[in-house]
Amino acid sequence: MAVEISMRDMLEAGAHFGHQTRRWNPKMKPYIYGAKNGIHVINLQKTYPLLKKAIEFISSVVARGDQVLFVGTKHQAREVITEEAQRAGMPFVTYRWLGGMLTNIATIRRSIQSIEELESLLAEGSVERLPKKEVLHLEKRRDKLLRNLEGMRSMSGLPKAMFIVDPMREHIAVTEARRLNIPTVAVVDTNCDPDEVDYPIPANDDAIKSIKLFVKAMADACLEGRESHQQALIAAHDKVQVGVAGEGDEQKVEVIVRGKGPRKPRRPAAAQAPAAETPAAQEPAGQTPDQDNQE
Repeated sequence: MAVEISMRDMLEAGAHFGHQTRRWNPKMKPYIYGAKNGIHVINLQKTYPLLKKAIEFISSVVARGDQVLFVGTKHQAREVITEEAQRAGMPFVTYRWLGGMLTNIATIRRSIQSIEELESLLAEGSVERLPKKEVLHLEKRRDKLLRNLEGMRSMSGLPKAMFIVDPMREHIAVTEARRLNIPTVAVVDTNCDPDEVDYPIPANDDAIKSIKLFVKAMADACLEGRESHQQALIAAHDKVQVGVAGEGDEQKVEVIVRGKGPRKPRRPAAAQAPAAETPAAQEPAGQTPDQDNQE
């Protein structure tokens, strides 16, 4: 399953529209085609190869069995990131990036554990004995934790890559990723610094259609990588089974050699040498014929 996005797809999604010319970042100059009506126009011919490179990278990360964290807290990105990240089976952050989500992962895990404990407590009938005010307090605390951390409950450890919509807005997430040497893929508009991310995708990061196009592409890349990972696991399993079967055949051959199989004809016994003739028994002394005749 190859991830395919054409130039027409990006044009129809409005991915070439940047920000106002007065809000641009000079480092985006290599990716800008020009300006029209005070709006920068992004050169999608520069975007296309960078997008393909980012897709290949994300796919390779998941093909190794690792996770990619999807991040996008702006309003127009929340819904699509939630849907696509869940479709790909990847963790995500869409409400608010809490400081330390990566650099203080132990605290985040404790908070996730608190969610599970609160859910278990509220699901039991024991809360009925608590005052209504206390129950409301527990529900409010649970909802707040879920709002911030729901998407990270499936994260088994630090992600091996991050996909970000608008790294300028998510600058704290970018900083934490750089500190932990986690590669970042991001949709960068004309007001962003492309040097802050490892795999920049110059494109419109405000239009819903544009965001959806690139988020879906990253989710498809994750699914492609997962399929490759599963195929590799199946191939490794089959190889092990073949190895075990081969060892069994060798054992069978060894058993046959040891005589458990068809018996070979026995060799004829060697002819025994004739027994040596024993000397004739001597008559007892004193009973010789001569003595009898003399009597």
